[in-house]
Amino acid sequence: MKRGKRYKEAAKLVDRSNLYDTAEAIAILKKTASAKFDETIEVHLRTGCDGRHADQQVRGAVVLPHGTGKVVRILVFAKGAKAEEAKAAGADFVGAEELIPKIQHEGWLDFDVVVATPDMMGVVGRLGRILGPKGLMPNPKAGTVTMDVTKAVNDIKAGKIEYRLDKTNIIHVPVGKASFTEEQLADNFQTLMDAIMKAKPSTVKGAYLRSVTLTSTMGPGVKLNVAKLTN
Repeated sequence: MKRGKRYKEAAKLVDRSNLYDTAEAIAILKKTASAKFDETIEVHLRTGCDGRHADQQVRGAVVLPHGTGKVVRILVFAKGAKAEEAKAAGADFVGAEELIPKIQHEGWLDFDVVVATPDMMGVVGRLGRILGPKGLMPNPKAGTVTMDVTKAVNDIKAGKIEYRLDKTNIIHVPVGKASFTEEQLADNFQTLMDAIMKAKPSTVKGAYLRSVTLTSTMGPGVKLNVAKLTN
């Protein structure tokens, strides 16, 4: 893969053979995030889980204390009083069955998170083939299938993120923007790590976290010292 001049310069600041502590890694990332836009800071956690087994799935959600720095557009599937509640809470789009053809046939996907009341899941289920692969299907574990739509919308707007294993048993999650202070990024990162450690399946054999890497959108990855994170 061909890398640009900016990436190569940034990569010089990272010692590939070193495992960094969190504060050092964040300081390096802020220096290497030199794109013209506000880069996202992401965490990539390689786990020892085997996601093919239901009892080794890792999935949940956590509200980052300083948010993600991203404006999140929320679609709520609800009817009647719950639809009105969702609108009052600040949901960007609210609807029911009438949204199905818009998403299925018109390819409308101008939203980042989908919330649904439990009674609407039969309707939302018809969109499984479209929403599923994009990670947009509402899920009770992530708090996006709920009767408390006000709390769901407020939490998401405040910086709630969902984490889950991908097919290669890695978790990819944003923890903020390069414009955040080092303290804000460290707080967000620690809040995420606490949630992921609590979510550790009891059936995992060997190391739960095999590697943890922090990276910015356009910059090189910085590997963290996992032993220090899990003590």
